[in-house]
Amino acid sequence: MTYAVRAPRAIVLAVVTALLLSSCQGAFDLPLPGGAKGDGPSMTVKVDFADVLDLVPKSAVKINEVAVGQVEKIELNGWTARVTLTIPESSKLPDNATAELKQTSLLGEKYISLAGPADGKGTGTLSNGDLIPIERTNRNPEVEEVLSAMSLLLNGGGIGQLGVIERELNNALRGNTDEIKHLIGELNTFIGGLEDQKAEIVRAIDMVDKLSARLAEQKDLIGKTLEEMPKGLKILADQRIQLTQMLQALSRLGDVGTKVIKGSKEDTLANLKALAPVLTQLNKAGDALPQSLELLLTYPFPDKVLEAIKGDYVNLGITADLDLRELKLLENGLPGTPLPKVTLPTLPTLPKVPVPTPSLPIPLPTGNTPKPTSTSGNPLCPPICLDGSGEDESWTTLYGGGAA
Repeated sequence: MTYAVRAPRAIVLAVVTALLLSSCQGAFDLPLPGGAKGDGPSMTVKVDFADVLDLVPKSAVKINEVAVGQVEKIELNGWTARVTLTIPESSKLPDNATAELKQTSLLGEKYISLAGPADGKGTGTLSNGDLIPIERTNRNPEVEEVLSAMSLLLNGGGIGQLGVIERELNNALRGNTDEIKHLIGELNTFIGGLEDQKAEIVRAIDMVDKLSARLAEQKDLIGKTLEEMPKGLKILADQRIQLTQMLQALSRLGDVGTKVIKGSKEDTLANLKALAPVLTQLNKAGDALPQSLELLLTYPFPDKVLEAIKGDYVNLGITADLDLRELKLLENGLPGTPLPKVTLPTLPTLPKVPVPTPSLPIPLPTGNTPKPTSTSGNPLCPPICLDGSGEDESWTTLYGGGAA
């Protein structure tokens, strides 16, 4: 009888258990203990993480290590994980807040820590429905990651090779002390030279920066040039035969020119040597040559005479140094010395220039005007030897001129 009563109870318990298990799809559907829920109104904030590890819903959300909310939902958003958080509106976090996935201890649970920006420059206020992007999220390394990295280092890493490295360094440095000292000295000199030329190096880098900026400004022009370059290369390719013939003709011309230069080398040198005296005399002439050419056009008057006004007077002074004794001596010749024959050049016949009659009366010398006499007192010297000094200056000034 007792067995009969217990049997229906077991069947009912089994049916209820089956119904409960059939409505449960996984561990996430079971009610779990959650984080703290603050008093007052709350808001929802979404956070993107690259990896949430083993974070589960109902995990705590902390601000300044104080639990203020909990994780509501974790879902996949492309290649990132999007976590929905519930925190009180009184949290007063800035709009550029950061989120970090942390762990309470080595074997503790995961939680999300919210804080302001690292630089302390918060802007705005975090409100309901805001999203903290993946650029402002991070996570702490897992204990498993640290242990696996340590295991890799100790077992298959570089610890075992440290002894080999040390031994090889000792073998390389043994017996090479002087060379190593010299190498260190050269490195010191090299680094010192770089230090001395630091300003030049910085200036060169600045110039490269300016050049890059100019190239960036002319990017369109450079692009057009590169686009037009294939056309120019195609033209050169089409005219390759003509260019080749031109280069061959230039080569033949060069050969002929070389033969001509070699053949006329001696004559060219002789002509240059013959020109040397002429060029030397021209160099010595200096400014006298162009001045003589200027006088040739207005001979026997200088070019300044062209500035005279017609009907006016211009002064023409002639100094002749004549000594009758020397003329007589040249005529008779020196004793035992033949008289040299001198051939005077034939001067060109100048055209006669009509002298205009002045409209004003010219004062004539009166009887009181002294006649010029020789200042040297030499009767052999004619009156034309006057130099215009002394008592004859006034007479020369009045009557020594000619009409223009």
